[in-house]
Amino acid sequence: MLKYFFIVFMLVAINNSMGQDNPGWLPLELKYNKEVHLKNVKQLTFGGDNAEAYFSFNDSLLTFQVTNKQWNLECDQIYWFDWRKDDLQKNIPHLLSTGKGRTTCSYFLPGDTTILFASTHLGKETCPTPPAKRTDGKYVWAVFPDFDVFVSDLKGNIIKRLTDSPGYDAEATVSPRGDKIVFTSVRSGDLELWTMNTDGSNLKQVTDKLGYDGGAFFSPDGSKLIFRASRPVTEEDQKTYIDLAKEGLVMPTLMSLYICNVDGSGMQKITDLANASWAPFFHPSGKKVIFASNHNSKRGLPFNLYMINIDGTGLEQITFDTSFDAFPMFSHDGKKIVFSSNRNNNGTRETNLFIADWVE
Repeated sequence: MLKYFFIVFMLVAINNSMGQDNPGWLPLELKYNKEVHLKNVKQLTFGGDNAEAYFSFNDSLLTFQVTNKQWNLECDQIYWFDWRKDDLQKNIPHLLSTGKGRTTCSYFLPGDTTILFASTHLGKETCPTPPAKRTDGKYVWAVFPDFDVFVSDLKGNIIKRLTDSPGYDAEATVSPRGDKIVFTSVRSGDLELWTMNTDGSNLKQVTDKLGYDGGAFFSPDGSKLIFRASRPVTEEDQKTYIDLAKEGLVMPTLMSLYICNVDGSGMQKITDLANASWAPFFHPSGKKVIFASNHNSKRGLPFNLYMINIDGTGLEQITFDTSFDAFPMFSHDGKKIVFSSNRNNNGTRETNLFIADWVE
């Protein structure tokens, strides 16, 4: 009887997947029918929660963060690998972080022999406790105050600590020019964007409006920044934001994308969509931005990738997943795109890394 219901379920699922309202059954090439910008999709990881994969300057390596109990990881740690050669179905990649605390947001520095990342390991060697489910129903992220930005060689030896101010310092990325780093810090009293030289000198504040500013990336020529931000407008929303900030929390359910010059001038909001627009990255032309959004979702999911011109026009859907696609990054030569997705996870909650040829 159970076998019968399983067969019926599979037949219904296949039939539904081929309907006009469904993006299409995932074939062997691991992409949905409407994903015309993706070709030769390849799955890179096979289990756990894998996210924020970023290319080295020569495009041969990837760094990423992962939580995977099969690797004895209780919370995110940083790894790197050669995506062209390394088989992560058979082998665990190279551990870069200390294995202590929680880590996030790793990024190659020029020369591809060092990587920066944020870690809480100096505060506590154990994983920081995630926020408990709230009685008010709000979905929140923890902004752990022990996060600081470090630089490590490829063997995992920390060679420099770039931040040492009290409170949250994380979400650091590097300019394609190789001269500057942008990161999010609470050092001014709110979660703002800051820039610094790659040696940690020449600190400059970029944003100064109430709200969370994060996940920033440089344009291909290094002149502009794209980032996600919450901008509470009403007194009630501002009070909610400030109260959560006192608890070290942010509520990421309503975020938009902003572009500005590296010094903070020329600020422009480029999305005004429902729910959350986040994880933006510049198209290789510098004239468009790819990002994740759930603005078409009623219950939080699905998230898919979208493209938009830097003036806020020409919104185009790129992926058509039924669950979660996010964290896109183009290779420096513009030929590849890497992203995180729940596709092909056999109905689990696992999020894996995928790489594809980019088709204009």
